[in-house]
Amino acid sequence: MTEISRLVRANIRNLKPYSCARYEFKGEASVFLDANENPLNVAPYNRYPDPLQEELKAKIAGIKNVRPSQIMLGVGSDEPIDLVIRIFCEPRIDNIVAMEPTYNMYGVCADINDVEYRRILLNDDYSLDAGRILEAVDEKTKIIFLCSPNNPTGNLAERGEVLKILNGFGGIVVMDEAYIDFSSQPSWLKALDEYPGLIVLQTFSKAWGLASVRCGMAFASEQIVGYLNNVKYPYNINLLTQQFVSEQLDHEERKEKWVKTLLEQREILAAKLAAIPLIEKIYPSDANFLLVKTPDANDIYSKLTDRGIVVRNRSNVSLCLGCLRITVGTAEENDILTNTLKQL
Repeated sequence: MTEISRLVRANIRNLKPYSCARYEFKGEASVFLDANENPLNVAPYNRYPDPLQEELKAKIAGIKNVRPSQIMLGVGSDEPIDLVIRIFCEPRIDNIVAMEPTYNMYGVCADINDVEYRRILLNDDYSLDAGRILEAVDEKTKIIFLCSPNNPTGNLAERGEVLKILNGFGGIVVMDEAYIDFSSQPSWLKALDEYPGLIVLQTFSKAWGLASVRCGMAFASEQIVGYLNNVKYPYNINLLTQQFVSEQLDHEERKEKWVKTLLEQREILAAKLAAIPLIEKIYPSDANFLLVKTPDANDIYSKLTDRGIVVRNRSNVSLCLGCLRITVGTAEENDILTNTLKQL
């Protein structure tokens, strides 16, 4: 049994996954009478989609410089987050360690699956302390969740600290890179072959501007992807999503142009916010948002919403007292926000 297999829950390891008709048949055919589909509607929408999204994965692999077999596609990143917990964590026995503050869905999914979730505070400057993370690990820790650039703080996890965790932990390390396209640092995708327990999450929701399409990517070893495919629902990515995302991938240069524009606007927005007395501090960001500290985030948030401007109040999050998270919008949206803040 491989080291990864030993980490997997016994019932998942022994699972006989559902085998749908499109798993069993590979090749060309003109008559499909295997899946109880309605033959009277217009093809291909009357047919079940490819359950493994092979054409789309091949396209993604070429862009990301990974093997198609290292990709699992999910309904946003939330689906693979949930699947990873279900695959590796025995409810009420195993535990998860994660940095705090960070994306709250890790904790929500842990709670849904009845798995202990250990929140380990970042340093006061939001930097990652690998030693503190590893100190929280015990023999029942199956997963460590990291997010870089982090949400809501916007900063990258220092590479040396991440390496300490990868080298010092024998379980699964999930690196969430939802905002990596806005970062000046490279992805951890190149480390997949070196660290068999590493899972990297990325998404089409941010830089690609496809939040409503709900398509996320999990990159991992072929073995882990195999378990993800066994546990996911057979047709989790519908045909319309597969087709639309594939079309968008033909316009990578447009995505890069959007990223460039948003990075420019991020700097302009930060400069304008810095000149507003209500803004006490602007934290460094490698994402498409800024975390800012204010004297009273609750009051400012309420006044902004009264004027039809919605930001994210993060004042109730650990280490973020008084903080608002502001997404970088268009130049016009950013000006509306800053001009309104000047009047509060």
